Amino acid sequence: MAVLPVLRWPDRRLATVCAPALPDDATRALAADMLDTMYAAYGRGLAAPQVGVLTRVFVMDTTWKEGSRAPRVFLNPEILHRSDRSLTGPEGCLSIPGISADVTRAAEITLRWTDPDGQARQETLSGFAAICAQHEIDHLDGLVTFDRLSPATRAALEAAYSAGAK
Repeated sequence: MAVLPVLRWPDRRLATVCAPALPDDATRALAADMLDTMYAAYGRGLAAPQVGVLTRVFVMDTTWKEGSRAPRVFLNPEILHRSDRSLTGPEGCLSIPGISADVTRAAEITLRWTDPDGQARQETLSGFAAICAQHEIDHLDGLVTFDRLSPATRAALEAAYSAGAK
């Protein structure tokens, strides 16, 4: 497997809505590389557009930092339900290093996706797993953390990011 370069905002590919993924050998290889990349970058989730592949695939492992690895791969995820209860907390992004912003997300979601072997899956995720999945699905829809912020907060964090990138 390989560690891939992670695109950094404002790369235009991060603002692109991704095409459907196929459960084939190429997608399985991509997912394996994405997991290697995510672990190497010390992340908990990574979406295909973050490595320059504009397809609806994301990987996540929300508990590996506290214990053993439990990698998950999601193809063509779709949120079927969002709870009325929400959580607000800091989110970082491997494509916007050094920036963390408070984002409000549904505390629980029901997610449907296809696994790498082509099997349909559905599960209710809550807490951090739900937040992580929503963050990664945003990437598949061409959104980044900045897109979830008020104009004033976004402007301040974009300026801080730009100043730090020099």
